[in-house]
Amino acid sequence: MARKKDIGYDHSATGDAGGEVVYDGAGHAAIDHATTVEPRSASAAEPGPAADTGGCHAGAEKMRAEARANANQELLARLEADYPVGPHDKPQSMCPAFGSLRVGLRMRRTASVLCGSACCVYGLTFTSHFYGARRTVGYVPFNSETLVTGKLFEDLRDAVHELADPDRYDAVVVTNLCVPTASGVPLRLLPKQINGVRIVGIDVPGFGVPTHAEAKDVLAGAMLAYARAEAEAGPVLRPTGQKPGPRPTLTLLGEIFPADPVAISQLIDPLGLDVGPVVPTREWRELYGALDCAAVAAIHPFYTSSVREFEAAGRPVVGSAPVGGDGTAAWLEAVGDTLAIAPDKVAAAQNQTLPAIQAVLEKSPIDARITLSGYEGSELLVARLLAEAGADVRYVGTACPRTPWSDADRAWLEARGTVVKYRASLEDDVAAMDAFEPDLVIGTTPVVQKAKQKAIPALYFTNLISARPLFGIPGVGALAQVINGALASRDRSEKMRAFFTGVGVGDTAGIWEDKPAPPPAGKKVRAPRSADPTSQGGAIGC
Repeated sequence: MARKKDIGYDHSATGDAGGEVVYDGAGHAAIDHATTVEPRSASAAEPGPAADTGGCHAGAEKMRAEARANANQELLARLEADYPVGPHDKPQSMCPAFGSLRVGLRMRRTASVLCGSACCVYGLTFTSHFYGARRTVGYVPFNSETLVTGKLFEDLRDAVHELADPDRYDAVVVTNLCVPTASGVPLRLLPKQINGVRIVGIDVPGFGVPTHAEAKDVLAGAMLAYARAEAEAGPVLRPTGQKPGPRPTLTLLGEIFPADPVAISQLIDPLGLDVGPVVPTREWRELYGALDCAAVAAIHPFYTSSVREFEAAGRPVVGSAPVGGDGTAAWLEAVGDTLAIAPDKVAAAQNQTLPAIQAVLEKSPIDARITLSGYEGSELLVARLLAEAGADVRYVGTACPRTPWSDADRAWLEARGTVVKYRASLEDDVAAMDAFEPDLVIGTTPVVQKAKQKAIPALYFTNLISARPLFGIPGVGALAQVINGALASRDRSEKMRAFFTGVGVGDTAGIWEDKPAPPPAGKKVRAPRSADPTSQGGAIGC
């Protein structure tokens, strides 16, 4: 393991003066109406697919071949090593670039610029704003000519120069989508900084990054690499609001519920540790604080690129997470072993929390057979907690890859008869539901849809499971509440299925190849209330 490298902070700067940047409330502010970056010529104004790549619909293999032919062999090799594919090579969720875009849009004083086909950019910006982003997404349009001649790169360079305003931004993130990556648009040649504003270029092609969860790691890892180089070059500004303290910190790796860091802080307090920043961070300087830690907790196990940067800085990484009784006890012990903390302190931390967790587990048992799947990265952790609460968890599917930091969770589940499937496909998840006939299905949108068609209670993992505390005492109670609430809806599911039987199938599907069949004999057909829509005083239109 690399020797731990200390982070030097610029102690001459304070929160009020001395040259320290004071961050605005961008995360809570009104929409940022950023200046639109226009192409330098009329020929670049009309976006379209590149002639040499066959466009973004050319297929993964052709796009990979074009990327290798355009001097991106090293990039593809790194992506294949960091994010190995499974039996299927494409995400069965949204475009992976949504993950990295979401990370950038959540950061204060950070501008995000996309370089890709117009249809892709539209979809990504629409989805981002659907999920609550209040930031403008930059876009540099292109066509076949500008892409092939290299003018697209010149337009990108002009765009970052125009955006690099130190009064507004700490960083500008430029993201290559499929076509520019396959065409070899060299973001590495962009300036590293302009007027003190950092320029971070990343490639997030759909043919190289399997899931949007892993795309979060692409940007987080690139930012950590940049911040690590800054810290190694000289003193850096301390994160806003962070005061120097005598206790070492534990950085949390992976997006988690906002209350979870508080729960983890309570767990590790007897160990003499404080919780550090959560990566991906919400501002640039938190990256320095994340690197300036005693150890890293890989809460989500797929952050391969980020782990590499922490290990390069000499920071050890602890897998799994404090879920349930067994999980919390094992995790506290692993943290203690990693940092050579006295066994009596570890025992004190366990004794402080484990009895209360066990009491909550006994108070809110879960008596049900469950199958579970998702693409967040925390699927195995949730399954552990469900199993400790008494649930019969038959299957866990995750779209994320197998890594060393989830091995403890996999072994624990498999020892109890749970089938664990990495890089699970939709077909895997549906087959498990059909085979195990669960009382409750937790999964992605299409899995939940199929479960409801079978009148099986179902919960969408992302919105209903990830949006709750998971760790410590709060996690146990929150999960049991939502699970038992869903199980109580079985009768309602049966009534809904009976009510909608036949709707949306056959002649009621809205797609007719032949003449629609008449209603069954004896079935009443509701007549319109009036031929004149205004005769009863109602409004016309929607």
